[in-house]
Amino acid sequence: MKLMFISDIHGSLHWLKKALEKYAEEKPDGLIILGDFMYHGPRNPLPDGYDPKGVAQELNAIKPHITAVRGNCDSEVDQMLLDFPMMGDYTQILYEGRRIYVTHGHGFSIENLPELSEGDIFIQGHTHVPVADVKEGIYVLNPGSISLPKENNPNSYAVLEGGVFTVKSFAGETVKSIQIF
Repeated sequence: MKLMFISDIHGSLHWLKKALEKYAEEKPDGLIILGDFMYHGPRNPLPDGYDPKGVAQELNAIKPHITAVRGNCDSEVDQMLLDFPMMGDYTQILYEGRRIYVTHGHGFSIENLPELSEGDIFIQGHTHVPVADVKEGIYVLNPGSISLPKENNPNSYAVLEGGVFTVKSFAGETVKSIQIF
């Protein structure tokens, strides 16, 4: 099974369309969205192509393939535009016999892990910084941000396939990678 992860769209139709182009190229079995769908947030600048309604329309077109969680910039008003659930603080996915704990990262985070078992996988967004590491026997991962990357990182997304989590730039370069099993 192949999964694609994106985070921190922040209302950018421009960057969402680039991510959906990668989604079409990668052909994953599912798209996992780690929150911050529509609103840019008070600390962020307006991203390129800011169009929250357009973002909702693009995502609704592929709703059967989306698993999503709420970010700190998401609200009930945003859920009213989306045709798939995104208000949960976390979800868990069973992948090749491993538990993946998926959240935005403003509650539980790489710095504040939930109760997990050694070998489990924790994936968050929120920081806009890609991560592929192991902490206390837990795989800790972050695909970065598609629209507003930080710390001089490129706009990025991630793919989990064949036991490898790979963060990729839209230019096709590997930003981070880790063998999970």
